[in-house]
Amino acid sequence: MLMTKAFEVGDLGSNCYVVCCKDTRQAAIIDPGFTSPIEAQEIFAHIGQNNLEPKFIVNTHGHPDHTCGNQTVKDRYRIPICIHQDDAYMLGETGKETARYFGFDCLSPPADILLRDGSYVNFGDVSLHVVHTPGHSLGSVVLLGETEVFTGDTLFAGSIGRTDFPGSSDREMQVSLKKLVRLPDYFVVYSGHGPSTTMGEEKRVNPFLTSV
Repeated sequence: MLMTKAFEVGDLGSNCYVVCCKDTRQAAIIDPGFTSPIEAQEIFAHIGQNNLEPKFIVNTHGHPDHTCGNQTVKDRYRIPICIHQDDAYMLGETGKETARYFGFDCLSPPADILLRDGSYVNFGDVSLHVVHTPGHSLGSVVLLGETEVFTGDTLFAGSIGRTDFPGSSDREMQVSLKKLVRLPDYFVVYSGHGPSTTMGEEKRVNPFLTSV
């Protein structure tokens, strides 16, 4: 069983998720976009208080408001950074230009594991299925659990991610959203910004889904 704890972090109000296997306490940290030591300590305190064992850092895409805390988390737990191969250029030394474009001065270490469509992130008894969903960025992904989906900046409650950035594409976003509308209504949606929702709710009220 997957347990999820959300933290709103950074100047842009990004969602960082600590997800763990209830039985083994192994965990993954999704989108640590924090820039404040106080935010980092809150997340680390949650991990310590619940006896969790982080195994992976997973970035749903490479924008700095989702990756700025990669270095801090990696220094703390010595765990690999995972990102889709098409967004790996936004990490490491090659990511400086991307960070500057978004007004950030943070720099993530390079990726350790390159994800692809159909990859899995496994920890404990949990297996998150990686689905490539370009549109907001070239290498955006969503992570599918048994009853939940972590959508990054592909899908929000009532909206979708912007498609006017370098590497964005309206056409590819439409294709990616068609993948998401196939998910069951009961799936809980944990997005990169804003509140959680369900696929059923988004199919009913999200104008970007009702039109695909």
